[in-house]
Amino acid sequence: MKKASIILSHLADQPQFKFLKQQVCYRKYIKLLGNKYRQAIAFVYIKNHTLFVAVTHPGFKMELNYNRDLLKSVLTQLHSYDSDCTMMQADKVVVFHSRYHPVTEENEDTGTIPYYHERASSNFNIASQDTDLIEKFERIKAQIASGGK
Repeated sequence: MKKASIILSHLADQPQFKFLKQQVCYRKYIKLLGNKYRQAIAFVYIKNHTLFVAVTHPGFKMELNYNRDLLKSVLTQLHSYDSDCTMMQADKVVVFHSRYHPVTEENEDTGTIPYYHERASSNFNIASQDTDLIEKFERIKAQIASGGK
């Protein structure tokens, strides 16, 4: 009985599944870029000798635009060292934000504001003779009893 990897490699060699090889090469390319760029890049593809790089967040677009030479050099190195990825050739690099990976906005109520419970107790004696001071301590007692609100 044949193994699944042998069957898949045989299928990938068929002309109608040539796009599977391209996807493998695109994944190799993204892995070669490093961890910082792996998180920033949603997907890549090549069309008309232009490398299109889709980023997951608009903030990454400017950084990748500054590093276009790096993106091109890694692509040419992959092309020269891997014989399976001969179609990976590009003259230009275009970086864009992918609408398929929208920016997720966090709600302000979800875990960003820490809430603490009052640990003090309102059972304490007021040992003062000053009426103003006794009044202030009574307000503090009431605030502690209400939970600090």
